[in-house]
Amino acid sequence: MSSRLRSFAIAVALACSAFGATSILAQQREEQPKITEETPYVITPTVVVDTMLKMAGVHSGDFLIDLGSGDGRIVITAARRFGTRGFGVDYDPRLVRLANDNARKAGVADRVSFIEQNLFSTDISQASVITMYLLPEYNLALQPRFLALKPGTRIVSHDYGIGDWKPDMQVKIPVPDKPVGAEKASLVMFWVVPANVNGAWNSTVPDLNGWREAQLQFRQHNQEIAGTVTVNGRTYPMERASLVGPNLTFRVEQGELSVRFNGVVNAGTIAGQVAAAGGREYRWRALRK
Repeated sequence: MSSRLRSFAIAVALACSAFGATSILAQQREEQPKITEETPYVITPTVVVDTMLKMAGVHSGDFLIDLGSGDGRIVITAARRFGTRGFGVDYDPRLVRLANDNARKAGVADRVSFIEQNLFSTDISQASVITMYLLPEYNLALQPRFLALKPGTRIVSHDYGIGDWKPDMQVKIPVPDKPVGAEKASLVMFWVVPANVNGAWNSTVPDLNGWREAQLQFRQHNQEIAGTVTVNGRTYPMERASLVGPNLTFRVEQGELSVRFNGVVNAGTIAGQVAAAGGREYRWRALRK
């Protein structure tokens, strides 16, 4: 997998051309930089490849897209080991030819392929797993597209984060043969794309007097959520609120209102179970206002 060791100016220009960013950098949109220099890339050590695939929980039903795919080793390893389908993207035609040749030699060319393309114009919507080894400026520019993917999509990055999006999990591993950096170690970070629950929802909740109309209000930043539940004019804070992909959980523990919510978000609906005082469980649903 290649690490794009290019200047910040080139990275921002590419991002601007892809997303139509404003400000003075927008002046660069009409003249996209042409990459003509030799293409440096950093080989991802085997231990890092193994860690990334394990952290993502890759399996045969996945479609894996590798951004900055270099010699293709991540996509090819996933196909050989798990039967995964997918493709890799790189802007260097030499690396793309090498990766496709490696796929043929590995006997997985019927499951994976590699294309020469600007990663900012690549359709990533079919991915269930995305892997990458890109500079942080690239990751930041891609963040809105990542968050727009189907909830539950898994993303793994080697060494660099994604803007202000905190990883759900990260691990530092020793890499004695790492070809770059003074510290012979790699940071592998993992995210699950969250559903969008931000805003107001209508529902009903159980209390000691039966079911009551309720309004849920969520505040969301990436996968971090907080919120309130309003019943009969009284507003209660949500406790232990968690959002992992489409899976939502929270509690309300206030006097006679003692309930635990579990649900799956699907567009404008949340459907699941609610456990009331005494441990009884009921089916539960909320609709976006």
